[in-house]
Amino acid sequence: MSTISGRAPTLDEVAREAGVSRSTASRAINGGKRVSPTAQAAVDDAVQRLGFTPNPAARALATQQTGSVALVIPEPDDRFLNDPFLLGVLRGVSGALAVTELQLVLLISNRTPGRLVRYLQAGHVDGAIIASPHRGDHLEEGLRGSRPIVFIGRPFEMNGLSFVDVDNVTGARLATEVLVRAGRTRIGTVAGPTDMTAGQDRFIGWQEALDAAGLPHDAAEAADFSVPAAEAAAERLLDAHDVDAIFVASDTMAVGVRRALDRRGLRVPDDVALVGFDDLGTAELMHPRLTTMSNPVLDLSARATSMLLARLTDPSLPPEHVLLPTRLVSGGSV
Repeated sequence: MSTISGRAPTLDEVAREAGVSRSTASRAINGGKRVSPTAQAAVDDAVQRLGFTPNPAARALATQQTGSVALVIPEPDDRFLNDPFLLGVLRGVSGALAVTELQLVLLISNRTPGRLVRYLQAGHVDGAIIASPHRGDHLEEGLRGSRPIVFIGRPFEMNGLSFVDVDNVTGARLATEVLVRAGRTRIGTVAGPTDMTAGQDRFIGWQEALDAAGLPHDAAEAADFSVPAAEAAAERLLDAHDVDAIFVASDTMAVGVRRALDRRGLRVPDDVALVGFDDLGTAELMHPRLTTMSNPVLDLSARATSMLLARLTDPSLPPEHVLLPTRLVSGGSV
């Protein structure tokens, strides 16, 4: 870099060299508005001749941009670190941002949602991707109409919000139909959490398939997307119902369900058939391999990141709602 008298050139010297005011030079260098083409050209020429390097803080002040976006995970740390879907979201968003100059800020917490909302509203980041929102975390209403926001996972109140999700209803219906076609007639479910749309939608899909087949849908227990909670829910289900098949709302939860079945000496698939949801690595580790529905987490993350980048460029873009299809991945558990 060129220097003046052995030191880095200053903004005042660039302004003087270009024949403009200091404020005009700052706006021209940092991407601000209200700079004439003649002044912009003079400042660009002065910057090149003097070897001036812009100050990142000054650029942020001039453009009102931070050069960063947040990935918000409204879950406790241990859930995030043990959930293949959430880890896949982090991998997908980070990969999609790698070709940009944007810095990713990771925010993980389910204990202080109000603090997250205040942080995002304060402009510390240019926009945010929110993964797996819960009812009651106040992110939907708190961030509506603020900086560009995209959800991974359908929010409860969609009006004015953009999101990308897998088609959970159809996926759960197809999964349950696999069990119906296998001749199972007492099909229960260990459903996902009722404070998440993924849990609700997968329950609806299970229910729709059983209604269409003329089968009862009273054998249901809900849990969060964790092994211990699903194991406890499966115990309750098996205590109350004589089932010959179970649709489980996630493959991680299916590990807990399988533990409950093994404890009772129930064989898979001979005594109880199982179908899960996600296909993010857990299914192929089970014996027999778990039949499941794919969850295209990397595609979800890439699409959400693309939507956010578009809204950073043009905040006036209308809300966008995208559902990606799922597909059956056959195993030996049916």
